[in-house]
Amino acid sequence: MIYKALTIAGSDSGGGAGIQADLKTFQMLEVYGMSALTAVTAQNTLGVHGIYDMPLEGIAKQIDAVFEDLGVDAAKTGMLSQPQVIELVAERVRAHGLERLVVDPVMIAKGGASLLAESAQDALREKLLPLAAVVTPNIPEAEVITGRKISTLDEMKEAAVCIVKQFGAGAAVVKGGHSEGAPTDVLYDGEQFYLLTAERYTTRHTHGTGCTFSAAITAELAKGRTLLDAVHTAKRFITLAIRDELGIGGGHGPTNHWAYWRDEQVKK
Repeated sequence: MIYKALTIAGSDSGGGAGIQADLKTFQMLEVYGMSALTAVTAQNTLGVHGIYDMPLEGIAKQIDAVFEDLGVDAAKTGMLSQPQVIELVAERVRAHGLERLVVDPVMIAKGGASLLAESAQDALREKLLPLAAVVTPNIPEAEVITGRKISTLDEMKEAAVCIVKQFGAGAAVVKGGHSEGAPTDVLYDGEQFYLLTAERYTTRHTHGTGCTFSAAITAELAKGRTLLDAVHTAKRFITLAIRDELGIGGGHGPTNHWAYWRDEQVKK
């Protein structure tokens, strides 16, 4: 059985985030990866030096081509910078009846560049979140989505409930990487809370962590794993990717997409 996952996101020329990170993650988790580019960025570990949006027709044709021939077991969205792009992606997701959709609400690059226009925030809430099986914001992204200040674990839980109950997502994972202490993520599946905690590693090489984490969830959902199992695997995948840093680039370097696979081989 070949499991297949689609990433609908921007391209990162530096290879640490975007579709490059997604495809690397899919491969390491033994899922066949496919992509639909929404934008091309000129980017490295020092920052984003240019953003070039794809034509809407080109985005639609990429998505349709993949669904109509190869099929999609699960998909994720990443950088959807403009409201018309979000509306188009939502429309194609509905048209193809995709249920396993992971929405990574990419808003700001690690170097600080804005990747989501303010005008697109309402489209994200109204058009895309209701189609998501799970949404994976970090704390700053969850603050934008919910309009709430988040500084405690209870406030993370409240934000997760808001994303599910108010905006219609199937589930939410509010990630704790921006909090103090051990990075604890809050998963709310509409009924229960689950807390996932890992050791914090101090490093500047964290570019693409959000993309990689959401891609790992997508890959595991494509295999038919439960959401809780998928999030557990993703948490371990990104923790190892941060711990075993590559140390490349002069700024916010990429995570290590080999780390999880290599750890699995050692266990064998």
